[in-house]
Amino acid sequence: MDIQIKDVIIVNEGEVFLGSVIVEDGIISKITRSQETLSEKDWKEKAILLPGIIDDHVHMRDPGLTHKADMETETRAAAAGGVTTVLDMPNVSPQTTTLALLEERYKIAAKKCHVNYGFFLGATNDNLQEILNVDPNSVPGVKLFMGSSTGNMLVDKEEALRNIFRDCPTLIMTHCEETNRINQRMAECKSLYGDDPDVIHHPEIRDAEACYQSTELAVRLAKETGARLHVAHLTTARELELFSPNDKQITAEACVAHLLFTNQDYQSLGTRIKCNPAIKTPADRQALRQALSDGRIKVIGTDHAPHLLSEKEGGCCKAMSGMPMVQFSLPAMLSLVDEGVLTIERMVELMCHNPAKLFGIEKRGFIREGFHADLTLVRANSPWQVSKGIIQSRCGWSPLEGKTFNWKVCQTYVNGHLVWDGKQINSGILGQAARFNS
Repeated sequence: MDIQIKDVIIVNEGEVFLGSVIVEDGIISKITRSQETLSEKDWKEKAILLPGIIDDHVHMRDPGLTHKADMETETRAAAAGGVTTVLDMPNVSPQTTTLALLEERYKIAAKKCHVNYGFFLGATNDNLQEILNVDPNSVPGVKLFMGSSTGNMLVDKEEALRNIFRDCPTLIMTHCEETNRINQRMAECKSLYGDDPDVIHHPEIRDAEACYQSTELAVRLAKETGARLHVAHLTTARELELFSPNDKQITAEACVAHLLFTNQDYQSLGTRIKCNPAIKTPADRQALRQALSDGRIKVIGTDHAPHLLSEKEGGCCKAMSGMPMVQFSLPAMLSLVDEGVLTIERMVELMCHNPAKLFGIEKRGFIREGFHADLTLVRANSPWQVSKGIIQSRCGWSPLEGKTFNWKVCQTYVNGHLVWDGKQINSGILGQAARFNS
């Protein structure tokens, strides 16, 4: 099927220009540039074409936790948000900690995913042999929980940690929070506030020190062993001190929730924004926003983690951590562009180019001739409000309900197929397994 996307503003590889794209058999065959100079009027009137967004951090819940979400519903949400490739985490049921279970997840995805996909192999204290045997071209990396989080996949034995860092054949993506520190802070909070402290205390329990201690250890192990390390969801200004601009070996991710919210928002949003690591102070959010442009943050992801609202009831102990975010991540980050937090060129780098480069995703993440036609068409000056009726995720809610965004995702193409037309999903379109050159 051939497609022509004509007379649009193209944002790609640091450039913004008027042009057109021709797609043949799912591949970008030709990119043409207009001789006209881009004007302010064009930004108001024309659609803007971006490479398809690559979300390096999602939890689709399939298999085993499908009462709250599955690969079909969550890739609907992704496509509606302009996301064309998702990289999924292993803390499902059963946990993806063997090659057999990894293969099973790819088989499920081939029948259910409306966008492209990849799955991390999960690390445990005793599955080093599985890690050593993984095909690096079939996975984006190995996910290592260096702190307790949803799914209880904590790797806490020093020998196991060192062996994984030393021998892992792929990139290692870490969740960094120091468990002993968290347990100590939880006990202190319970003694003061009861068995289930209010969620406003969540960032006191999973505090900046817990994050720093664990992230510092991960960075130190990577430097000692030469491992390729990608630290997920940084939340503190202090952690950022551990990262150097444009370091190719040791990189960091910022997640949308930590770029949008602060601990002041617990008062109005409560457990809807409870996640691990916890959302922290306005100063931490400001530091993360600044790091988007100075090279210390390599990627923007979502940590899309749907739960039913009934599972979010309670406080620091009882309410589950995580929130759905993949459908609204692009409009949210474009709102930061409007606020002057970062440029649209840099946003595309963080959400498209860098994830593709970091994980070695073959022929995706760029608008280039010969690449897969994963494309997202957006419009500015198109106000709309997040409401329950438009939410695609099975969990059926969003912490952004009631929020008005100025940018609208008009079309999402996956491998040259129009999967989202601005109003509905073409449920007959399925994505492909991404390939990796890690």
